[in-house]
Formats: sequence, C-alpha cells, structure tokens
Amino acid sequence: MFFCAAVPCLGQTAASTQQQVEAHLQQAHKLLSENKPEAAIPEFQAVVALDPSNIDARGNLGVLLFFQGNYAAAVPDLRETLRQKPDLWKIQALLGMGERRTGDIKDARADLETALPQLQDKKVRVEAGLELIEIYTAGDDLDKASAVVSTLRAIDPENPEVLYVSYRVHSDLARESILSLSLVAPKSALVYQAAAHEAARQGDTAGAIRDDREALKIDPTLPGLHYELAEMLNTLPATPETSAEVKSEYEAALTQNPFDEKAALRLADIALRANDPKKAYDLGSRALQLQPDDPEANYELAKILLAMDDPEKAAPLLEHAEEEDPTNAVIHFRLSTVYHRLGRTADADREVEQYQKYKNLKEQLRNTWKDLHFNPEKPDMYDKDMQK
Repeated sequence: MFFCAAVPCLGQTAASTQQQVEAHLQQAHKLLSENKPEAAIPEFQAVVALDPSNIDARGNLGVLLFFQGNYAAAVPDLRETLRQKPDLWKIQALLGMGERRTGDIKDARADLETALPQLQDKKVRVEAGLELIEIYTAGDDLDKASAVVSTLRAIDPENPEVLYVSYRVHSDLARESILSLSLVAPKSALVYQAAAHEAARQGDTAGAIRDDREALKIDPTLPGLHYELAEMLNTLPATPETSAEVKSEYEAALTQNPFDEKAALRLADIALRANDPKKAYDLGSRALQLQPDDPEANYELAKILLAMDDPEKAAPLLEHAEEEDPTNAVIHFRLSTVYHRLGRTADADREVEQYQKYKNLKEQLRNTWKDLHFNPEKPDMYDKDMQK
C-alpha cells in the first residue's frame, strides 16, 4: 500500500525538479540577456545541483566562471560539457586555457592543440594560440611555437601581442640555432657568416665585415656571402678602394649565382653612377626579368630610364612598384617627378602628398626606435637614393 502511494509522489517530485530546472534556466538566460553574468552564475549552479548532466547549465557556468577568473571552478564544468559534446571547439579552447592556468600543462596542451585548427572565431583562436605558444616556449619546443605564430600572423597581422610573440619566439629560435651551429661546426664558414649577421643586426659594421671576410677565407663558395660582404662595404664612406671592392664583391656574387637579382640591381646602380646607362639598363632589365614583382627592381629600372630621358617607359614601372610597396615614400617621390615631366600635374601633386605622408611616418618610426635604443631597420637603395 505504501509503495503504491509513493509512486505518484516520486512522479510529482520529478516533475517538480524539472520545473525548478526550467525556472532557474529561464532566469539565468534572462540575466545574461540583461548583461548580468555574475547574477546568472547562482542560477546555473542551482540547475547543476538539481541536474548534474544538464549541458546548457554546465557549459554556461564553465564559461562564466572562466571569464570571472575562477579557472579551478570552471574546469570541471567545461570538461563535463566537452565529455557530453566533444565537438564544442570554443569550450575545448577555454578548457585548455583554464587547465594551463591551473597548472595542468599536459591536458592543456592536448586540448589546445585539438581545438586550435577548428576554431572559427578570430579572437578566441588568437587567445588559444597565444596560450599554446606559451606552453611550447616553456618546453623549448620553438619549432612548434613558430608554426603557431605563423598561423596567428596570417589571421591577425596587426595584433600587437601576436607581433611581440613573433619577435620573441624568432629571437629565441635564432639564438638556439646559432648556439647549435657553434657546437656542431665551431670553426666553419657558416659560424662566421652567422656572426656577421648578428654584428650587422647590432649595427657593428666593422665586425660584420671582419666576420664575412673570415668566412670567405674558409669557404669562398658559400652562397650569398659575396653579396653580404658587398652590402656591408657599401655602407662605408665611398673611397676608390672601397668602391672597387664593393663592385668586385657584387660581381663575384652574380658570377656565383646568375639568378642573384639583388646583385644585378646593385651593379646596375654602380654602372649608372659611372655614366654607363646601357650597361645599367641591361643589368636592371636582367634583374626585373628575374623578379618582375620586386618593387626595388621596378624602381631601379625606372630610374635608369629616367636617366636615359624616357619618362613614359619609367612611369608604368614606378606605378607597379607603388602597387607592390604602397607605403614607400621614395617611390611616391620619384613617381611625382615623372608625372611632372609628363605634364600630369594632378597626379604629381597626389604623389607629393603621399610622399610627405609616408616620409613623416617613417621619421616617427625612426624616432621611436631611437628612443627605445632599437634599430631593426636596414639601409636600402631607396634611402641612399634620397641622400644623393
């Protein structure tokens, strides 16, 4: 008799529990719609207490606790949500981030590696990627960190955090590589070439020239070495001796590698300054054939054509250079002079405005780098051209 009487009571209890669950869920979502996430948390917690398998409450509660910074409390709810529905990639990304921030690095790495390729939301993907990079760098897995950096730069190229992490990871990777090179080949030409790169990066031109020359003594056939030495020598004050050596090294570079477009460009510039426009044109044309979309090759050949008094042929080359490198002030300046010569006054005025705009931006960058004692900029043909 008691058992029969109890059956409807149990049914009534189940119905009452479901009603409570629905009431709490309704109130929780109402609070979320009113932008009151903190007030919604107790409502979702009440649902989980009544129905631990409720994926709606579990998922929302885990997300809210995560963004509240309560990662230890968020992880169980996120994990249970993912157990019930494994294809919730945002939930898995948040779970991985929560696991990392609570010290569970192994699970964090696995969850972030699984979720990252599936994420569609740019913001979440960047945040998850940055967390995974931190895990990789902490474990000295720089190759994997670099791969994630490349992914993040492709989807959010102007994100300051991504750019900083890119700088840091690739700096660490460069240091690791040169250390490994020094261990496996301590007296090789490559070690001296790497040392020259580092000296040049730090503004130590004399050191870079010394190390490049030492590398050439060991292996004069090392690819790119003649060109690199010529580039360093080309930054020194011009004297008959240095000018002759610069030309000789560029010629050696082009002889060693007939496809060295940059060496051909430098020799074209040398020929033009030596009043040999025909040779300059041949070398400049050769460079452009090798790299038709290189703005520097287009610019240099246009400059040669201007010296040969042919602004009509120079104009399309400069226009293409501008398309490929639209923020380069010197290209805008040179194009403005061409338009003036062709009588295109309005176009010339527009290019002067663009020249001034990007010139000012470059000066601002230089001042910022100077204030930070940071000099990543490398002198190029454009800078030298404006100094003449």
